[in-house]
Amino acid sequence: MDALTWVRQLLDALPPQMRDPVLFAVPFFLLLLVLEWTAARKLEELTDERSPAGAYQRRDAWASISMGLVSVATTAGWKFIALLGYAALFAYVAPWQLSATAWYTWVIALVGVDLLFYAYHRIAHRVRLVWATHQAHHSSEYFNFATALRQKWNNSGEILVWVPLPLLGVPPWMVFASFSLNLVYQFWVHTERIGRMWRPIEFVFNTPSHHRVHHGMDAEYLDRNYGGILIVWDRLFGTYAEEVFRPHYGLTKPVGTFNIWRLQTHEYVAIARDVRRASRWRDRLGYVLGPPGWAPAPSDAAPRPEPAAATESVV
Repeated sequence: MDALTWVRQLLDALPPQMRDPVLFAVPFFLLLLVLEWTAARKLEELTDERSPAGAYQRRDAWASISMGLVSVATTAGWKFIALLGYAALFAYVAPWQLSATAWYTWVIALVGVDLLFYAYHRIAHRVRLVWATHQAHHSSEYFNFATALRQKWNNSGEILVWVPLPLLGVPPWMVFASFSLNLVYQFWVHTERIGRMWRPIEFVFNTPSHHRVHHGMDAEYLDRNYGGILIVWDRLFGTYAEEVFRPHYGLTKPVGTFNIWRLQTHEYVAIARDVRRASRWRDRLGYVLGPPGWAPAPSDAAPRPEPAAATESVV
């Protein structure tokens, strides 16, 4: 059974309003990944050296693909939980219910999801407990279509951040569909094969150039370019940075493994270790809710060894 047939059978088994657009896109994700990987290998053969642009490392790529496959199942589970809550909010709490056939409802859903994604994404890089759910996506030292599939398994934060939409009367299935379209869009920006685009597109939309900055571990690029589809949020809220040189990718403190379980969980372990070592409640809260890499000021606490796991964001 080929991938396209598998996706069609899975979609046929779901109610029409719950058929995730991401599943439709899976065969195209795989096709583009194979094409980019093949092109990278051909370029290496022609130049007789490893090309940094769009290069693939086999174990790294398979780790990304494996995390993406697991995330399909975990995301479905989180969405099912969210559906129960969203349906109740939409039916009993929302002051009105927007029509799913009206064009403006789709505008509210798509723009609302993108704005809330920006807010959540920014929080995920500035609050360590939320960063623990997101850091696996940034753990690769390569930037290619496989990296786009290196997704988190814990979507609890996104479930909470979408709550305003059903409260505004957006049908729950439209919230899920809009976020799936947002994710589909973000796949193509994970590549070094596309340079700068037409200036008006670069001004409004998230592009590969903008997203390379986001994945850079260089000091000039940290905490920048959080946008999903639109880059205008970064321009409006002061988190935009132009790509001025090729970024270096990965965590500022590499994990040094291709084990997908450890890639997903090592930051939770590091948080627990730091909380256990702390002697004051304010320090415990700092380790959990402070930014990645937070530590008590030297005057407040005795020096302690650096944690082995990566705890700083690469944005």
